[in-house]
Amino acid sequence: SFTMNTYLFVYDLMQFCGHSWIFTNMIIRFMSFGKDSLADTFYSIGLVMRLCQLLSVLEILHILIGIDKSRLFPRFLQITERIIVLFVVINSQEEVQGKYVVCVLFFLWNLLDVVRYTYNMLARTGIYYLPLTWLNFSLCIPLYPLSVLAKAFAIYVSLPYFESFGTYSIKLPLPFAFSIYFPYILKMYLLVLFIGMCFIIQNLFSERKAHLGTGNIKKKRS
Repeated sequence: SFTMNTYLFVYDLMQFCGHSWIFTNMIIRFMSFGKDSLADTFYSIGLVMRLCQLLSVLEILHILIGIDKSRLFPRFLQITERIIVLFVVINSQEEVQGKYVVCVLFFLWNLLDVVRYTYNMLARTGIYYLPLTWLNFSLCIPLYPLSVLAKAFAIYVSLPYFESFGTYSIKLPLPFAFSIYFPYILKMYLLVLFIGMCFIIQNLFSERKAHLGTGNIKKKRS
């Protein structure tokens, strides 16, 4: 309906503005301060980044109620990966926030999202630019695996801090005598992360074929 389409356009616009601000801020800071800007990336843009990622949870609801025709499971995996890495790993360990990998990860996320939300906004109005369509469904194929490697590295460098500080690790008293050692959970999650990557990459190729097939390109051009 017109109302739902307007709502989705406004949602995409808000996400586009947020990610564009982050992406532009990162580039300007790097051009102004060079490598010195990388260490405090999280402190300068972390709040907006967290707001954008929290807002992205609505995309799961959009699919569940049927106003977004994207596949649920791949989108759920992508959103939960970011939520876990950003809020559980990076946000909880101040020592990790100053690592260069955080800057790399934010750069990859925002580059992908600026393109994706630009495409989505125009698609809501029935506008399809072939170069933008190609970029939206092609750029994610090489950049998504790179972002997974950056997530994995962020988890890896956080492990010593989770071990030393005991963050999220729980030890129940007797008579339970049961403990949860969070670094073990993160190590297991690394396996899940790479298994999910294989599934999502397969889905990205399927989407690219569906949207950039010869018949679809001719239809959008007409």
